[in-house]
Amino acid sequence: MISGNLTEVLKALNKAKEKQIVQGKSIDFNRKILEHKKTYALILNHKAEKDSLYERNSGLNHILCDIAKKNNITFILDLREISGNNKQKAEIIGRIIQNIKLIKKSKNKLKIIGMNKHEAASVLLVLGLPTDMVKTAV
Repeated sequence: MISGNLTEVLKALNKAKEKQIVQGKSIDFNRKILEHKKTYALILNHKAEKDSLYERNSGLNHILCDIAKKNNITFILDLREISGNNKQKAEIIGRIIQNIKLIKKSKNKLKIIGMNKHEAASVLLVLGLPTDMVKTAV
């Protein structure tokens, strides 16, 4: 897994011989990473930025989903992010629900880390992921 600022990540991707998993950040950062040919998967970061007045900053939008679909890139949700006080949990769950809707609509690949199989499947079903996508994500 590669993380860091944009220039460090792009250097590491250029040096890599195989496709890599990258830790996501902002929408601009994620777009540069998704357009790179040596990206295998992007771990979505739901704690990164503060929400604006009219939309959630979840690090993903429909354009990024289309780029990921074209380049065959998998999105990874880290369910360990759901921690902290109730306000933080509510914000993170709202961002995850938004990302699940975008991923479901554009039919991207999704993987889950941070929980065992049964817990993750239960959480994903409650958050709105269809059963067939849950089976492939867990």
